[in-house]
Amino acid sequence: MTTDNDNLVKAAIELGAARAVIVDTSRIEFHEEFRQACERNVCGKYATSWMGPPAIGPIGELMERARRYKNGLFFQTVHPLARSFDMKGIEAAVLVYRQVLGKLVEMLRDSRSLGDVLPLGAGCCGICLKCAFLDNEPCRHPDQAVSSLEAYGMDVMALAKDLDMPYNSGPKTVSFFGLILFNDEEA
Repeated sequence: MTTDNDNLVKAAIELGAARAVIVDTSRIEFHEEFRQACERNVCGKYATSWMGPPAIGPIGELMERARRYKNGLFFQTVHPLARSFDMKGIEAAVLVYRQVLGKLVEMLRDSRSLGDVLPLGAGCCGICLKCAFLDNEPCRHPDQAVSSLEAYGMDVMALAKDLDMPYNSGPKTVSFFGLILFNDEEA
């Protein structure tokens, strides 16, 4: 691999990730049930974004697309909360998580040793307050927009367990995962 994996992981930690690891995409489990949860509108965002179902495309195509990448930077952010259902704390944690994800995506896209990257995050894209999808207009920020791991059918809990990352970091915390898929360019 032409990419220095240790430096990628170190950079993720320096940018605010609690944990990070490079993962071979063959270790990722895909299940259509996660996409079905999207279609049942479990998160309340179904048919509201270009980065979520149904606009993002059929699940089979998304799984195939993700499998074209060899590696990924899988990371977790962990945020303390004042109490278990601290909604203001959770909202603040989401903003910090999105900043970390955005900085990591920018760093990986700027890397000269990596080709195209596919950023996937926790939940549906939240860059715009109102997605252009709702106005039948093209995405306003295609270089920043991020789809969710679950929309691609990825089993985040199984991947975290496989990589010895805790899915739940304890009481009075909230954790978010992200995965940025990439291929090394041929030398």
